[in-house]
Parts: sequence; C-alpha cells; structure tokens
Amino acid sequence: MAQVGVGQTIYDLRKKIQNLSNELSLMDLSSPSIPQLINSANLLRSNETLTAANFKKSELISAYQQYSKELETMLENILEIQNDLQEILKAQISLISEKKTTKKGRLPRKKIIK
Repeated sequence: MAQVGVGQTIYDLRKKIQNLSNELSLMDLSSPSIPQLINSANLLRSNETLTAANFKKSELISAYQQYSKELETMLENILEIQNDLQEILKAQISLISEKKTTKKGRLPRKKIIK
C-alpha cells in the first residue's frame, strides 16, 4: 500500500532541484577574460568554471531522476488504491442489490379476518 513519507521525499527532492537550479543560474559561465592575465590563466579559470557547472548539472540530473522515481512510485500507489476502491464499490453494489432482491422476493402474509 502507500508508503509513509513519500510526499515529504518528493517535497525534499523538489526543493533540492530548485536549489541546484538556482545555484547553476548564479554561476558565471561566461567567465570574461581579464586582460592582465595570460591566456593560459584565463583558460584555466574558464575550465574550473565549466567543471563546477558540469558538477551542478550532474547533481541536478540525479535529483530529477530521484524525483521522477518517487513520482512513479506515488502514481503506482494511487493506482493500487483506485483499484482497491473500485473492488470495494463493486462489493457494496452487489450487497445492495442482494438486499433489494431479498426484500422483493418475500411478500408479507396477509391475515384473513373471519
């Protein structure tokens, strides 16, 4: 049946995705060149920035994978609950129809007055 805490897990993963997205957007990927430095220093600084951005993107992809897995689990649980409720509803309908047929099947006996 439904796992306890799945909603909290999804909420935490959603917050993690938002935080990683914000961190990634705050990173300065353009890395403008500083004329006073030599070209190799500028390339090194640019490489470090790209490495950090790739690391954040990998974390973001991982968080999305976990998030989608939790959503699939939650959806699966919801579908199981829906099937259970349909079975309960069918059972209740059959009980109601059985009660109606038993009531209609028995006619009360009338007393004959002399």
